[in-house]
Amino acid sequence: MAKPAKADRVALVTGAASGIGHATARRLFAAGWKVAILDRDAKALEQVATELGTPSRVFSSVLDVTDEAAAEKAVAMAGEALGRIDGVVNSAGIAADIPALETPVDLFRKVLDVNVVGTFIVARAAARVMRNTGGGAIVNLASVSGLRGNKGRSAYGASKGAVVVLTQVLANDLARYNIRVNAVAPGPVDTPMVEAMHGSTDRSLWTRNIPMRRYAKPDEIASVIEFLLDGTRSGFVTGEIVAADGGFRGTGIIAE
Repeated sequence: MAKPAKADRVALVTGAASGIGHATARRLFAAGWKVAILDRDAKALEQVATELGTPSRVFSSVLDVTDEAAAEKAVAMAGEALGRIDGVVNSAGIAADIPALETPVDLFRKVLDVNVVGTFIVARAAARVMRNTGGGAIVNLASVSGLRGNKGRSAYGASKGAVVVLTQVLANDLARYNIRVNAVAPGPVDTPMVEAMHGSTDRSLWTRNIPMRRYAKPDEIASVIEFLLDGTRSGFVTGEIVAADGGFRGTGIIAE
């Protein structure tokens, strides 16, 4: 099947009402993609849809990514409304910063359910559509906390470590359908979720251990996601975990 013209490409973004998901939806829309925006926050999602405008290029749907039936329906509706699905961004997620001995099991399960199971549900639903239309690309949101044992991240780190391996397995399984699967592993990013978790002490600690000495802006992560979705620029890249972390993962002793 012929590849779509740039103006016809369609990306589906979960967690699109805030943070990295919001920045990614805006960036893709500005680059000419049609976008399907999904989020569990109906009011915030409506605001994003209004902000983007151009109804013929935007589909929105309220979605809890852990609801398998609802996710499959939303993905199918997005494909029907916008004509196809060429890219998927699994940005929906939740976080927790709690010492391991104080982490409730119910919270641990919830974090895994949203971050891992939700990512799998949406990726699988979209891949079932994309395999019939020539392929596409999936980008999952991992984290440096899924690559390193950061304090207070027993639940969150375990979930993002699972996303890393899930990404690699999906890349292997879906390559035969011309579907590429990669992940971005951000360091700290100035999003509402991070702002709610990181007090002044946490910000100081993180900044001290990042060579670039700052948090990322959401659009800086969105730019990496856009690259990984665009087969004209990253067409031979799959199964990769790209750390966008200001140098955090690669450092040892930090120079003063």
